[in-house]
Amino acid sequence: MPLNRRKFLKKSAVTGAGVALAGAAAAPAAEAAEADSRPARPAKRYSLTVMGTTDLHGHIFNWDYFKDAEYTDKAGNAQGLARISTLVNQVREEKGRCNTLLLDAGDTIQGTPLTYYYAKVDPITAPGGPVHPMAQAMNAIGYDAVALGNHEFNYGIETLRKFEEQCRFPLLGANAVDAKTLKPAFPPYFIKTFRVPGAPPVRVAVLGLTNPGIAIWDKAYVQGRLVFPGLEEQAAKWVPKLKSMGADVVVVSAHSGSSGTSSYGDQLPYVENAAANVARQVPDIDAILVGHAHVEIPELKVTNDRTGRTVVLSEPLAYAERLSLFDIELVFARGRWAVESVSSEVLNSNAVADDPKITKLLKADHDIVVEYVNQVVGTATETLTTVEARYKDAPIIDLITKVQEDVVKAALAGTEYASVPVMAQASPFSRTSEIPAGDVTIRDLSSLYVYDNTLVAKLMTGAQIRAYLEYSAEYFVQTAAGAPVEVDKLTNANGRPDYNYDYVSGLSYDIDVAQAAGSRIKNLLYNGAALDDAQKFVLAVNNYRANGGGAFPHVASATELWSESTEIRTRIAEWVTAKGVLNPADFASVDWKLTRNGTPVF
Repeated sequence: MPLNRRKFLKKSAVTGAGVALAGAAAAPAAEAAEADSRPARPAKRYSLTVMGTTDLHGHIFNWDYFKDAEYTDKAGNAQGLARISTLVNQVREEKGRCNTLLLDAGDTIQGTPLTYYYAKVDPITAPGGPVHPMAQAMNAIGYDAVALGNHEFNYGIETLRKFEEQCRFPLLGANAVDAKTLKPAFPPYFIKTFRVPGAPPVRVAVLGLTNPGIAIWDKAYVQGRLVFPGLEEQAAKWVPKLKSMGADVVVVSAHSGSSGTSSYGDQLPYVENAAANVARQVPDIDAILVGHAHVEIPELKVTNDRTGRTVVLSEPLAYAERLSLFDIELVFARGRWAVESVSSEVLNSNAVADDPKITKLLKADHDIVVEYVNQVVGTATETLTTVEARYKDAPIIDLITKVQEDVVKAALAGTEYASVPVMAQASPFSRTSEIPAGDVTIRDLSSLYVYDNTLVAKLMTGAQIRAYLEYSAEYFVQTAAGAPVEVDKLTNANGRPDYNYDYVSGLSYDIDVAQAAGSRIKNLLYNGAALDDAQKFVLAVNNYRANGGGAFPHVASATELWSESTEIRTRIAEWVTAKGVLNPADFASVDWKLTRNGTPVF
């Protein structure tokens, strides 16, 4: 399917409600002579409210498909677009629908069994296939524009294009460009005109920016087809164009955090979380809806380096837990509209009930997925849990590595690499996943592997594996021998997330957390003997890690021997279904432990 199938509009065809009044007739000369003595007329003003969500990740209802129950957490949050719809309705009623704009900053069609089902099980791309539930919900709520997130590309461009076709709003991505023509493959911007009685209309431009990391994380789908320049560069290109087209207000919807950091190391010359950089470097932006980082920012004020003007940023919590609100005040002076002030806040979706319109519209789709994830595929001999998996070698993670090893060994059988030893990496994604003793369902296994990652085989040396493990061990906070050990403070050093800590199977090793990062891996053995740095191994990794996600050393540049498009989650379900019985004796082993100066921590 051509990447530039949908052409973006040079001028907006979208017009806000209201009627534009003609200018007053010219005053007679006699009245003009008296004008200097009359009181000045009050300045024309206009109030605009921009609402925003981000990182919805397929959450329509306040439902946990992995637990088969209403979603709850300790903070009392609620999730889902059905709640957001109620908040949006309230804001529109208060402000006037014709004075509001509703945006999203990306990551909409991946993240729950609901979105997986309509991408893979009953795909929207099939002839006569269904309309994606997220398209249905967002159409019904009345979104004006949505920026592309990196997870929009997880199911391939065909699925994304079909979703785009089903949406009654544009998917924006100024920095998602055709690899050959370098022209935008998606609409870069959207302009909406708001009519103001007795004054010229207010033109609001929305620039959509996505994450350059897509080039790494979804290389299999986008390589040779799309490229993703930096946000700062593309904003500097497009914002002046929008102003020259008469935009009175410029809002950026950016699937990019505000921290200025990156998780892909030096593999790309672009910053992953660049929203604040855009605000500082590019003049004439009034507000930025921030996404990608999954943090709550009610209001962040950034001063533009060139103009000294304040740019307001806001990021609502992911999964439809919050709605950002930008209140923008404009004044008409010297023949043009000017932004006088911008402020932002977030509204909590736990304060309202589901919108019955959304519930009625999508309950049938939801019920189909609930039935699907509750299918029984096997029986577990004992309960397996991830509660301690980030600091103790847990059998439940060994299940993942065992499945990956078996799949890769089967794939390489009969090839020149069939005799090369296979190892596998896996991360403790969840701290609450549990496979209970007794019946094992698809939702139990899905909760263990919450991402739609696929499997890749890479050729590595012993020395590279050693460096890989040392990098992984940086996840732990250095803790002196004899110091109290608090497990909640032992991990996530320097903010590293759990999904960037890896087990590696097929070895035995200690991680000495009393030592400085870089010299923690001790007693590294393969088959009971010291690991040979020159020996070759096949490392089974997920596609995120294989493409450089987490910036682990050597793996991205290592020779790729094999890859597939079937999700690791599906492979786990197939393995358990084939076994029938999930018994730790078939996959569990104690490969690593935490120590301090040689003494086990636990």
